[in-house]
Amino acid sequence: MADRVLVRCPVCRREHSYTAPVYPCGCGEPVALPLLSSASAVQVRHRTWAGSWISVRCPACGRQDEWPQPELGCGCGTTLRVPVARDGKGVAAPSAEDPPAPAPAPQPAPAASGPVPRPAFRPVTIRTAYDAKLAAAQYLRWLGFEGIRVAERTPASGVDVRGPAVIAHVDPSTSPVGPRDVETLWLNGLNDSVAAVCFALAGYVRDAKARADELQLPLFVLDLTGTPRAVNQAAERLIRTPR
Repeated sequence: MADRVLVRCPVCRREHSYTAPVYPCGCGEPVALPLLSSASAVQVRHRTWAGSWISVRCPACGRQDEWPQPELGCGCGTTLRVPVARDGKGVAAPSAEDPPAPAPAPQPAPAASGPVPRPAFRPVTIRTAYDAKLAAAQYLRWLGFEGIRVAERTPASGVDVRGPAVIAHVDPSTSPVGPRDVETLWLNGLNDSVAAVCFALAGYVRDAKARADELQLPLFVLDLTGTPRAVNQAAERLIRTPR
């Protein structure tokens, strides 16, 4: 059974109830990450690929696989890393190598409101920069956008994902997105007369958030399970708008 712990944000002191994600082992048994209820959550200030994975041993067969570090988004905008136990049956250790090929079972995103309920969102696990583009494309399709295509390489325009009614920039780097990328994406959307959406793994600097709010540009943060989280009101409106 998955652990449930209370996570307190060190920035705003808000408490959140967090349930450990459950992933499928190759033997078919579910593996729940063993959370530490006695340790404090850590604010994620700088994300690296190696440091974003945790190695967990299946208590049923002993197989060890690597899964995304459990993270939680606070309403104040802080991304929190939830501590994981490092001994006992569910042994967890930091990953220092590239993660293996098998992808975990998709976890559903929160249901969006609207006249026609959407099916559960099925994310794409992010292990490479291209996976981040695929995850963003999958989310836009889930929102109801059609004809979504993913660029193999990021063009000079910075548009990584494109459809007849939407374009998106996807930043897979470990540095927060700046205001220039936000403005460039907004201008591309304006020129093409389509909606523009931005996705990032490491979040956004304060000026980029402020500029996106002025331009009504939706901003999302992607976690390594491939599930986007809205970080401004424009993104929340995009989720609520039926298509």
